[in-house]
Amino acid sequence: MAKAKQMLYTKEGFEALQAELKERQTVKREEIKEAIATARSFGDLAENSEYDAARNEQAQNEARILELQALIDNALIIDETKIDSSVVSIGSTVKVYDKDFDEEIEYSIVGSNEVDPICGKISDQSPIGHALMGKSAGAEVNVDTPSGVVYLKVLEVSRK
Repeated sequence: MAKAKQMLYTKEGFEALQAELKERQTVKREEIKEAIATARSFGDLAENSEYDAARNEQAQNEARILELQALIDNALIIDETKIDSSVVSIGSTVKVYDKDFDEEIEYSIVGSNEVDPICGKISDQSPIGHALMGKSAGAEVNVDTPSGVVYLKVLEVSRK
């Protein structure tokens, strides 16, 4: 069996994986166990929708536990202390100026499994994240995105 591809994580992202795994293995498993026991008490399992729902939830939880274990086993955590903080890399916070919208935007560059666009967390593999990688303050980039070319100027690179 081939070894799974290693995925890059910030320390924060890796700790979030570990926390979700622990939550699912303890709290969530116990909640589902109780839901199954309650549903069993309703009688005939052949026509018991509560029992079926609880069993489905159990299967989904166990599948996610296996997925999380695999992600953790194949995680490569970025040692941010050994990275030049003046250039964009995973773990960087980048303030850019968007010329088209005449506004400043702040992005956090994270591994692809940590993405949360609503919170400004973009992947190093996304069009904008990829274009910013390795750049420092003052650099200008033109990024081909699905909605057209975006013109950005890097204002600041930092680590939080």
